Amino acid sequence: MCTTCGCGGGEARIGAVSGGRKEARKAAAREADERPPAGRSHRWRALTADTPVPHTPGNARTDPTADLHRHPSGDRPPPAAPAVPADATPAATRMLAIERDLLASNDALAAANRAAFAARGIFALNLVSSPGSGKTSLLVRMLQELAGRIPAAVIEGDQQTEFDAERIRAAGVPALQINTGKGCHLDAGMIARALARMDLAAGSLLLIENVGNLVCPAAFDLGEAHKVAILSVTEGEDKPLKYPDLFAAADLLLLNKVDLLPHLAFDAQRAIGYALRLNPRLRVIRTSATTGAGVGEWIGWIEAGLAAARAGRGAST
Repeated sequence: MCTTCGCGGGEARIGAVSGGRKEARKAAAREADERPPAGRSHRWRALTADTPVPHTPGNARTDPTADLHRHPSGDRPPPAAPAVPADATPAATRMLAIERDLLASNDALAAANRAAFAARGIFALNLVSSPGSGKTSLLVRMLQELAGRIPAAVIEGDQQTEFDAERIRAAGVPALQINTGKGCHLDAGMIARALARMDLAAGSLLLIENVGNLVCPAAFDLGEAHKVAILSVTEGEDKPLKYPDLFAAADLLLLNKVDLLPHLAFDAQRAIGYALRLNPRLRVIRTSATTGAGVGEWIGWIEAGLAAARAGRGAST
């Protein structure tokens, strides 16, 4: 169980990259090996930070204690584990200790993921938003415009279905689906397990579309270079103040569905101001999957980050 939010575990599944029959058979065989022994529950085991990570060619892991305190943005530390109040009850103290252990274990795996990305010049992004923000549509639009320019792959996170992964594959980009079951976020262990099933090209772009949620994804580092927050104009402009952790942790904010602004009473400048109040270094791009507004600017930002990742390839090894 996630001690940050109380979401359930035990049902996370990682699918095949392309969704073809051959890949599906291989995935099914791997999943059979991951099931509990006879006599125990036959539900899927939770893919948590404590789940062993396969050491497969092309997905080598380095010392998980390395780079633990390096934040993807370079100079912002990861969120601190909660302090134990002086008057906390034994139960509360134990829960906070569990959360600290969980986050520390996750951060170790995230550091290993980040080192593996750095060694191969892979630029990884963690896309986070609430459900219905339009991030999959925006992602498809961007990948269509990016076609042929940069090798890319996508990891999709949802509680159920492969709908979003299928949309990405239809755009000509390989996608792997992680279904989290009752879980409300991806974690570094799930990403490590997914990477062992993928054949990512050196110097490529990896886009991780997290489960729709503004809370827990902000606390779980996946090893990404940057968190990208997506806020649509169909939501409240006070979202950054209501859910500050994400906007404080993000390096880029995509204000999406701006084509709808003429029809809404949404104050875009106020929303941006709230986000910048939390994070003055936040880059903001106004986007629309329908009109393509801002997509070129987002691609330019990606290309700059990818160039830096390629230039630093192997520097951390």
